[in-house]
Amino acid sequence: MKTRLGIVLITLFVFLFSLPCRAQEKTEIGGLLVPMCSYEGEMIPCGQIPTIYIFKPLKFRNKKEQMEYYKLVRNVKKVYPIAREINKTIIETYEYLQTLPNEKARQRHIKRVEKGLKEQYTPKMKKLSFAQGKLLIKLVDRQSNQTSYELVRAFMGPFKAGFYQTFAALFGASLKKQYDPEGEDKLTERVVLLVENGQL
Repeated sequence: MKTRLGIVLITLFVFLFSLPCRAQEKTEIGGLLVPMCSYEGEMIPCGQIPTIYIFKPLKFRNKKEQMEYYKLVRNVKKVYPIAREINKTIIETYEYLQTLPNEKARQRHIKRVEKGLKEQYTPKMKKLSFAQGKLLIKLVDRQSNQTSYELVRAFMGPFKAGFYQTFAALFGASLKKQYDPEGEDKLTERVVLLVENGQL
């Protein structure tokens, strides 16, 4: 009975906070600023409920598998912010390149960006383990919907893309590796969503 009452209350709460509101302002109620919305001529308290991800509990076959999961969580927490920064830089660079008048100006800007990226990220990259580096390649693909190879090729040309791909291959990695959230990277996707949402 208590469970049903709880479900009804939660449903009612979600319904009230998901009502379409036209204007939003804040009103002080009991010493707290509360967002208010106009709904059918009435001002009512309103708010946005954050998304909460609920996954089936993981079952580990042994201690080693459990330790690998915790290592993945640690690696995602370290590498995911870098992948987001890289994606932001890619977007900003692309948008700025569109404003430049000719190819020569674009190439000059790309060289400046490349130099800045090396100065900014080389110390961070040196601190990454091999597993974290491979994870970063995949998370860059997740964030930008393009492999690292495609990004390097688009901004720096096929020669540099080939050079960096060969260099990565020497260490058993590939810039062409794609992120597969439904297959190989399903567990990684779960961890990323939880980390992104502050649940891990």
